[in-house]
Amino acid sequence: MDYIGVFDMFKIGVGPSSSHTLGPWRAAQAFVAELKQANIIEQVHHVRVDLYGSLSLTGKGHSTDIAVMLGLEDSDPETIDTALIPSIINRMQVQNEMLLGAVKQIHFYPDKDIVFHTDFLPFHANGITFTAWNEEEVVLYTSTFYSIGGGFIVKETPADEPNTVPLESVEVPYPIYSAKDLLRFCKETGKSISQIVYENELCLRTAEEIDRDLDKIWKTMLDCAFIGCHTSGVLPGGLNVHRRAYDIHQRLMGEHYQWSVDSDDWIAKIRATPVHFRQIFKWVSCFAMAVNEVNASLGRVVTAPTNGSAGVIPAVLLYYMTIDNHQATKADIRKALMVAAVIGSLFKRSATISAAMGGCQAEIGVSSGMAAAALCELMGGSPDQVLIAAEVAVEHHLGLTCDPIAGLVQVPCIERNSMGAIKAINAAELAIETDPTKTKVPLDKVVATLWQTAQDMNTKYKETSEAGLAVAVSIADC
Repeated sequence: MDYIGVFDMFKIGVGPSSSHTLGPWRAAQAFVAELKQANIIEQVHHVRVDLYGSLSLTGKGHSTDIAVMLGLEDSDPETIDTALIPSIINRMQVQNEMLLGAVKQIHFYPDKDIVFHTDFLPFHANGITFTAWNEEEVVLYTSTFYSIGGGFIVKETPADEPNTVPLESVEVPYPIYSAKDLLRFCKETGKSISQIVYENELCLRTAEEIDRDLDKIWKTMLDCAFIGCHTSGVLPGGLNVHRRAYDIHQRLMGEHYQWSVDSDDWIAKIRATPVHFRQIFKWVSCFAMAVNEVNASLGRVVTAPTNGSAGVIPAVLLYYMTIDNHQATKADIRKALMVAAVIGSLFKRSATISAAMGGCQAEIGVSSGMAAAALCELMGGSPDQVLIAAEVAVEHHLGLTCDPIAGLVQVPCIERNSMGAIKAINAAELAIETDPTKTKVPLDKVVATLWQTAQDMNTKYKETSEAGLAVAVSIADC
């Protein structure tokens, strides 16, 4: 089958957007790889980047221009020292030069060589074309990519659909195309959802590699939350958004507050801090907003399933680890990530996880469903109840628009992560109390409904900043 695996859904990258930052960054790297494969990179004298549709309309606010510049120099979003990004970009802007593919010095003028087009390419809302010329200004090579959400990129072919990605064909023991498939395999084998996913992943990686890579994903999420809770100040971009996680975190810790050495030390301190009932959701909001404040400042995050929704799943898992169950282990986190990933893959396969295609229901909504399912299994829910948790969480995000003010992943995006996390916890609790034989809405119907809603939604409400809060509120108001 064309397999969407755990590490397709969870990718480590740089904020603020998986579709507008990570995707274009990867597209630029792919373009460079094509030039090298064609043995023409040494002939390149000039490169231009054309951004279309949503990539253009909110590209500046999402740092799309910065992403493509870094990608053209073949910096990698998973490993780059994010503290160096401003100096790298400043060098290119001042010198009007870049080291294309890390091998060929060329002139590059960001203000004119990155072109923002307001029109949309017919294939997908997020189109990006790279063109290379030689010294005689003859076109050497051109290539068009589409950033379709979650850091996935595609090239248009006649067989493609706008929201699908070419995937590796892998023979897995449990081919999952729908929630119905997933539930059937669980019932036939008596296995949990995480066990089904794990056995599929063993077709791609060894057990040791799966554990190592899941731990790396979690460590990145955890470090991101830690950084967000320990960083004060104002977010970049012009909206003058104050970082709130730092202040909330200090108030919640109260007299027990001490500067943490690292994220593991931080977890231990939170576990030792008394938590009253009214504070529980404050903690969840703190975790979620901490991650997305890091995301908004070009920090390193994990697509879950996107950068804009990166705070939901870590917030829910941190809630489980520090407030709900102090005995939670790395093995629990691994199980949770596998459950979350397979739920996300159902929406990736049959609907969309891109706000540019489906509004924020496709990002925060799907992320909330992923988190709810993960938490439900950790809480002892049956496979039926895990799918109910996902259904409840996503159902109550249907129709949610994407209307970022000034095209920045800040307002209302950061708060929406806290709302998605809180809804996920509530959905998991409701699912645990639900008799599966009496449920009315199967998850597959919600997947189909989200996609139908996405198609019906006015384009203005799909990450264009042309409607909603993005029109009602301006930078001048802030």
